[in-house]
Amino acid sequence: MTDDKLPVDPAQGGDRLPARQDPVDQRALAFAHGRGVLSLFEEPSEDEANEFDLRKYWHILLKWRWLVISIAAAVTALALVNTLMTTPMYAAQTLVQIDNKTAELTIAAAGGGQVAPDYSWDDEYLQTQLELLKSRSLAERVATRLNLDQTALDRLEAPSLSSRLLGLIRPRPALTGTAKPGAVPTAQSNAIRDAVAAEVNGGLSATRVENTRLVWIRYDSPSPDFAVRVANAIAEEFIASNQDQNSGRSNFARDYLERQLAETKAKLEASERKLVEYARAQGLTITDDEGRTLALESLTQLSAALAQAQQARIRAQARYRNNATSTEQLTASAIGPLQQQRAVLMAQYQQKLATFKPDYPEMVQLRQQIDEIDKQIAAERGRIGGSVKAEYDAAAAEEAALTEQVERLRTQAFVASSSSIEYNILKRDVDTNRQLYDGLLQRYKELGATSAAEANNIRIIDPADGAGRFKPNVRQDLIRGVLFGLLLGVLAAFLLEYLDDTLKSPHDIEQKLKLAVLGVVPKVKEGRRVAEAAADAHSGFSEAYRSVRAALQFSTDHGVPRTLLVTSPGPGEGKSTAALALARNFARLGKSVLLVEGDLRNPSLHRTLGLKAAATGLSGLLSGSDALTSVIQPSGEDGLQVILAGPLPPNPAELLSGSKLVSMLTVAIERFDQVIIDGPPVLGLADAPILANSADGTVLIIDAGKTKIRTAQIALKRLLAARARVVGALLSRYDAQKSAYGYGYGYNYDYGSGGREGTPKLTRG
Repeated sequence: MTDDKLPVDPAQGGDRLPARQDPVDQRALAFAHGRGVLSLFEEPSEDEANEFDLRKYWHILLKWRWLVISIAAAVTALALVNTLMTTPMYAAQTLVQIDNKTAELTIAAAGGGQVAPDYSWDDEYLQTQLELLKSRSLAERVATRLNLDQTALDRLEAPSLSSRLLGLIRPRPALTGTAKPGAVPTAQSNAIRDAVAAEVNGGLSATRVENTRLVWIRYDSPSPDFAVRVANAIAEEFIASNQDQNSGRSNFARDYLERQLAETKAKLEASERKLVEYARAQGLTITDDEGRTLALESLTQLSAALAQAQQARIRAQARYRNNATSTEQLTASAIGPLQQQRAVLMAQYQQKLATFKPDYPEMVQLRQQIDEIDKQIAAERGRIGGSVKAEYDAAAAEEAALTEQVERLRTQAFVASSSSIEYNILKRDVDTNRQLYDGLLQRYKELGATSAAEANNIRIIDPADGAGRFKPNVRQDLIRGVLFGLLLGVLAAFLLEYLDDTLKSPHDIEQKLKLAVLGVVPKVKEGRRVAEAAADAHSGFSEAYRSVRAALQFSTDHGVPRTLLVTSPGPGEGKSTAALALARNFARLGKSVLLVEGDLRNPSLHRTLGLKAAATGLSGLLSGSDALTSVIQPSGEDGLQVILAGPLPPNPAELLSGSKLVSMLTVAIERFDQVIIDGPPVLGLADAPILANSADGTVLIIDAGKTKIRTAQIALKRLLAARARVVGALLSRYDAQKSAYGYGYGYNYDYGSGGREGTPKLTRG
């Protein structure tokens, strides 16, 4: 603020309050403070919102470290107690292999079929087997095999402390005895059976080895020997149960096929009997499986013979008409040799003719021989021609006879054909029944052979030979307890921190309010009054305000604001204490300080100073009934004078909004080096914004861990909207030991020779 002297209104006299002319550009201030209001409520950027501040979370854990440690210790203790109360448990495991049920695939081959196994894998089948392992029926088989009853199970273990406590709350009915084989089930025997089966199933678990057909059967029990017995018994009974199911399916199929075979056989015999009776009644003689009658068969044969006879007759007739002989006849006769002999003689005759004359005796003899052979050939030809005639006659006679016989058989076959229609219908019925019977008989034989040689697809690989203890595991339980306790404690710490929406540290003020932190006033220790801490020049409380005083000297370009308002968002946040401490510190510098009690609704400064409420004060000065000199009174300390609130007015805001306030401040800064106003809280009242607008600077008091973030933001918004010059914030009642941030604010004195007060030093870790 400017130090120029402002004129005094002569009409008011020397003690009256003239109007003050503010040399500051109000439009520029309004724009600047409006920008401050908007920036205060701007959302953080995406990068800032997504930034992972590890130190922030570490500080939170430091703040709530005792809560985290307490929760972790409590959970660990509970885990230890639970471990010590837990009954020891042992586990035995049996490894079994479960293959797919082998399917028979018939591969067509010459002379029969070949059976090949199907090695494909079915996850649904394995899952079904795993569920069957946990079935109640299997548990009952195991209980029967091991002769288990409730008494036997009760002898396995002594009840633990937790079991006894649970038994007091929910007693279990006593079950004794076992059901005798063949006895009629009763309500008690059913209850015993259910209890034993539930006990067997309760400790059973089955786990498949990944990507294999192996399954671990595990049983948990307080008794290691019993765990081994049950694990092996479950595997063995599971295999036996699977065999029984296979045998049951085979027996059912065999019985069904037997019934079907008997019915089909009866139908086949009835149809065959009906066919025979019909053939006998119709006089049919069946010669083959196709239902051909004897007449039809004979007709077929004679028709074929007739066709051959006709062909033979035609060939004989042709030879007879052409006077030709067949090759066979010529071959069988003597014509061939005679012709060869004649050819030889003829060759000799021609050869000798070149030498001798035809009438030569030797030539004549050759000629006679040739003529004799010609006669023999002619005679042989005549004999063959007679045989051709005889062959023709015989072929014609045979054809005629066969034709007559075919005509007679054709008449008989036509009569038999009308009867064979019904015969064929009956025969097809017989064939169908025979096929059904043969198929069922073949299937029945195959089923018998398959069931006799069928192998179980489940087998034990490694039986259980010992049980290992797995519960309680003290080390593991303690580690889990510690980890779970720490996790629970950390979650509780972060939850409480999230629910705590107060300003707790200078960092919060800088981040949430965008204000400079003028100083941090430590919390006064328990059992010590604020007045005692303020009176002790060596206390951290006093040093903190000296640091605030030093910070105020650099808050503006012209030093400490001449008129300084001290206010807070709400009541009870230490603004009166801060105003008095600042006034005392400025007074100790040799300045003349005027402390004004600006809270005209609930004044408390007079009680802090130990003064009586005055009949005159600020209310009288602003109303015009009192002069400035009459309301100023000494505080009892050098360099410090005060103006108390005076009588409480009905409407303080109207008094503060008048021109008298500005005039009073103008006159006060002419007479005093520093004017400090102990103002009212900002929220809910119009007084503080009016005072802030009139003062050169405003200090906002924040009560660490009490003032809420939203409350402080709204209060700051109101101050900035009133064009207040907020120079910074002061964090009061700060407890560094409980802070989540560990700023390590400490205040120390450095003393020179002679005990003279040295320069205050603020240390920040």
